[in-house]
Amino acid sequence: MAAGLWLGLLLAYPVQAADAGCTQITASGNPEYPPFLWRDPDNESRLIGANAELMQWLAKEIGVPIEVQYSGPWGRVQEETRLGHVDLIAGAFFTQPRTEYMDYFHPAFHETRSVIWTRGDNQNLKFRRWPDLVGLQGVTVINNSFGEEFDRYAKEKLRINQVASLEQAIQIVQAGRADYLVYEDSPGQAFLARRNISDVKMLGEPVARENLYLTLSYRSPCNTPDMRGRIARALYKLNREKAMGGFVDRGIQLWRKQTAK
Repeated sequence: MAAGLWLGLLLAYPVQAADAGCTQITASGNPEYPPFLWRDPDNESRLIGANAELMQWLAKEIGVPIEVQYSGPWGRVQEETRLGHVDLIAGAFFTQPRTEYMDYFHPAFHETRSVIWTRGDNQNLKFRRWPDLVGLQGVTVINNSFGEEFDRYAKEKLRINQVASLEQAIQIVQAGRADYLVYEDSPGQAFLARRNISDVKMLGEPVARENLYLTLSYRSPCNTPDMRGRIARALYKLNREKAMGGFVDRGIQLWRKQTAK
């Protein structure tokens, strides 16, 4: 065997060995998150939307197929990622506790706005600053984060119950058992439109602006130096080419089309 070929095999072997267990990546995320992610009405075992399209793009960039599957409610998805049953989360805010079980990739691929939702006939809630929520009863979806700063303030100063789903949270607000809901703007608007809910309104001032990141479970067989490098390089390319905007636009169009049906 030629010396050059032998040296090439030796250099290639560590990468191949490190990635031998990574033949496919299982991705998941918040299934109540249109236009970013939601369950496919034609196949409820998988998720579709802007972030699912991002996963298709990423799979081509890193050379490994990615399956975007429904893994249960958002809280369950995070637990499955902690256990290593889900490799990659297609969209998560940064919090310190989550760094205990998964890697965050930089740069972020999208920025979101979290807002206050309340009953349409509620004229008393005038939100401008976080202290405006003190003394009121809030609700949100379990294991949701709105950035470390607001999460810390909410834990110390606010009364916010957590429930299993966005639908349940909205019903609690409609019934008057909570004064407000904390949730993101675009996903909240999309959900209300899908359910033809007109008695819940969004207040304009954001509670927080947070970045969405891709994350990879520490227990994933795909969490290798080589794969982390591939994903990071792909995300820099995504941001440089501003491709995420097109994914979001198509996600909105698809959600509206399905809503119209």
